[in-house]
Amino acid sequence: MSDANSVLITRFYQAFKRLDAEAMVACYSDDIIFSDPAFGTLRGKDAGDMWRMLTSRAKDFTLTFDSVRADERSGSAHWVATYLFSQTGRVVVNDIQARFVIRDGKICEHHDHFDLWRWSRQALGLPGLLLGWSPLLRNKIHAQALNGLRAFQRH
Repeated sequence: MSDANSVLITRFYQAFKRLDAEAMVACYSDDIIFSDPAFGTLRGKDAGDMWRMLTSRAKDFTLTFDSVRADERSGSAHWVATYLFSQTGRVVVNDIQARFVIRDGKICEHHDHFDLWRWSRQALGLPGLLLGWSPLLRNKIHAQALNGLRAFQRH
């Protein structure tokens, strides 16, 4: 089972490298719980739509992943995404550690961890450097991420 779960996680990131959101979402259970510092917690269709939005808007995107590990119920991976942040035109290199809970051959929880201050310095420049640590900017990043997702879902 741990081999099958490693294959599942690898399949998810191979699809991500191709910007194939549908193949990524196919690795998730219908009741998926996703979380990261930018979007917070997303459930079900919202998590899938986040990947659909991000892959459809990706510019100058590359992804590497390694350290895929899994047992019967969980897994982890390290991944690095490099892309052009569309709102500012700045290049971001986001270094992420992912944790997974796996049930019945599908990912039912996916938690991405990264340094939001580091991300904000790259994506936003000086404002991110000066305020990226603050709850005010963190809340603004979270609100903008969710607003972007809602706008994507309406179209």
